[in-house]
Amino acid sequence: MNLSQLPALRSNSGPVLVTGHTGFKGTWLTLLLEKLGVEVVGFSLSPEKDSLFDRAGRTGAIMEVFADIRDYELLNTYITSIKPSAIIHMAAQPLVLESYRLPKDTFDVNVMGTVNVLDSAFRTDSVKAVVVVTTDKVYRNDNSGRAFIESDPLEGKDPYSASKVGTEAAVAAWQQIQSISGGPKVVAVRAGNVIGGGDWGDNRLLPDLIRSFSSGQKMAVRNPASTRPWQHVLDPLSGYVSALEAILGGEKISSVNFGPDTQSIAVSEVVKIAVETWGPGSNIELDNSVAKNTTEAVSLDLNPSYAKQILKWEPRWGQEEAVVSTVQWWNKVINQGVSPVDACLDDLNRILTQK
Repeated sequence: MNLSQLPALRSNSGPVLVTGHTGFKGTWLTLLLEKLGVEVVGFSLSPEKDSLFDRAGRTGAIMEVFADIRDYELLNTYITSIKPSAIIHMAAQPLVLESYRLPKDTFDVNVMGTVNVLDSAFRTDSVKAVVVVTTDKVYRNDNSGRAFIESDPLEGKDPYSASKVGTEAAVAAWQQIQSISGGPKVVAVRAGNVIGGGDWGDNRLLPDLIRSFSSGQKMAVRNPASTRPWQHVLDPLSGYVSALEAILGGEKISSVNFGPDTQSIAVSEVVKIAVETWGPGSNIELDNSVAKNTTEAVSLDLNPSYAKQILKWEPRWGQEEAVVSTVQWWNKVINQGVSPVDACLDDLNRILTQK
């Protein structure tokens, strides 16, 4: 899909509301929508210190409210007042390990927060479509190595993935409401192991590597044999925008995967690429003793064929290029003094002009 056109999205009056716009993916999404000339507003928790949103000085760049999506009255008042034409719902508790520490909060945010967004959207006549961002971890995973398709059964084992299966259940319920009573079109979009410049989250491979590279401190990498569908953040985000355009234009889509079109690569290979890209000074050790950790799947792949077919979407960058671009972003910002916004715009220009 040609993101420079977006006729259905542009023909709707009213902005696109992004929940979770202060997060890593949310910040990149607002920059992408702005680059595409789409009016965007935000609803999110306050930005965390050293987050991409904070580093890029994005406070006040768009109309926004800093609040919790669990506050239904405030959320509904905001949606009613700004009259968005569409919502991309990204606000979530996104960390697997954090979900073990705070399982109730994870379910409250991920399930009931989504229920709040959907209920408010269906009460607001201006809203024509809602894109709900879930995860690749919603699928029942037996570590067979087979790439999941949208019709595969869903099952969550840890609190995070289980909460996202709950999110999917809420999406299915409101899709049924829409089919009977009308209202906004709703689609669930699934992606995972998104990487890119500016991600500073804890217990994530690339941010942890960058912290080690920039500080010189030794880092032990867990589960080096595990594979993941590594993808640059702009690839799934362009998919989310394409899915929004499609359902606004009349396509019937209930859920869609976005992922690399090549087999996932191992953690050890990602580390090798990152070390070579950063250059001298790394102090990384592969810790095979941690590989028995059962909180994370050994293999995980998504099949993006449906997105290619129905949305004409293609991943622009391969997995190796996604890792290289992420490390280069940090190298430019940390070592060359490039501003985070300019580093993001460089990547945006590259991906939007790539044939």
